[in-house]
Amino acid sequence: MKINRIATAVLGMQMLVGLAAVPALAAGKSQTLTGEVSDAMCGAKHEMAGKAADCTRACMKHGSKYALVVGDKVYTLETSDKSALDKLNDLAGAKAKVTGEVDGTTIAVKSVAAGS
Repeated sequence: MKINRIATAVLGMQMLVGLAAVPALAAGKSQTLTGEVSDAMCGAKHEMAGKAADCTRACMKHGSKYALVVGDKVYTLETSDKSALDKLNDLAGAKAKVTGEVDGTTIAVKSVAAGS
């Protein structure tokens, strides 16, 4: 009887360790999301009158970060890569495909391309 309890406890621990590893593996996987380039201050709804692109660029000048609006979800884009930042600026207010590692509502950007 005691051996069965030990075996059950060991099996249970192995299952818990295995399940705990799944989110860690998923977090490091690169994904591509398509959405509208915005800024983290405004998200899906721009406060400034006029074009979304103009509002995004104005918010960026005031210290905001770029964001990607996918449906009702807003992802903050993290990158210091000049070419990615230039591409995001070009695509402000437009559709873009962003590839990177997603962690909650943040994307560590690897690449940016025009969306379709």
